[in-house]
Amino acid sequence: MKNIVIALGGNALGNNAEEQLKLVKSTAKTIVDLVEEGYNVIIGHGNGPQVGMINLAMDFASNNGAGTPFMPFAECGAMSQGYIGYHLQQSISNELNDRGINKNVATVVTQVVVDKNDKAFVNLSKPVGMFYSKEEAEKIAAEKGFTFVEDAGRGYRRVVASPQPKRIVELETVKELVERGTIVITVGGGGIPVIEDERGRLEGVAAVIDKDKSSAKLAKDLNADMLIILTAVDRVCINFNKSNQEELSTLDIKEAERYIEEGHFAKGSMLPKVEACMDYVKNSNNGEALITSLEKAKDALHGFTGTVIKKEKECIFS
Repeated sequence: MKNIVIALGGNALGNNAEEQLKLVKSTAKTIVDLVEEGYNVIIGHGNGPQVGMINLAMDFASNNGAGTPFMPFAECGAMSQGYIGYHLQQSISNELNDRGINKNVATVVTQVVVDKNDKAFVNLSKPVGMFYSKEEAEKIAAEKGFTFVEDAGRGYRRVVASPQPKRIVELETVKELVERGTIVITVGGGGIPVIEDERGRLEGVAAVIDKDKSSAKLAKDLNADMLIILTAVDRVCINFNKSNQEELSTLDIKEAERYIEEGHFAKGSMLPKVEACMDYVKNSNNGEALITSLEKAKDALHGFTGTVIKKEKECIFS
């Protein structure tokens, strides 16, 4: 059976627990469709809205006389892994049961080592949590010392560090579960970011690792057959939302590098997805990457839609 690592985008989850529980039922159908196709599925997911929501709630409770202790950001990330994983594994298990498929599902609370000297800790860039008006953002920044940026015309969001993933701490546990045929939910939210001292001791830090980059790292470490990034669009496009928009069915490394240089992929949306796929493909013996929508994942695996990223285009000789 082929191993595929799937990175779930925000459209597969939700902005609050009630919305998410409804959305993941649809997400589960897509996952189980791929299981029925004969794949071993390993799932990564984001947590930007969720970890921001948890952090804000805990901070509010701590500072308003509720007797709630201060909760560090890394612990908020762990909480988000737990409840997102719970929703996913419950919905996937229910869908497996409805189809008469006997298969285990497990969530691994996963730590990912980052470099404490990563420049990302100086240049904060990862949006988390809710959207605010400029006035609201300025007020919270003054009170809490948070940094806010305008996010794609939708409002202002808090930003934290987004360092590069270096090592997945629980990798061997994930490997053992995959070998047993378990559907594994791991590197949730990109993994809980931790730094490592010279004696190998770990400590959590305030950051959010990009889930696509951690999923690419996971796919490389597992020697997976494919990395699939599920997002809100069926295919990667150049000239997106312009009159000359063009969908791409395939993309090789040289083309991707050229399109990035020309500025075709937005930093907050498609760029990290394409970069993660490039990283996986460059460092994989024969793997390919696929970017498509959640709804079209099965069709994309059969070549009907989606954008396949390869090292280089196949040459046809007459």
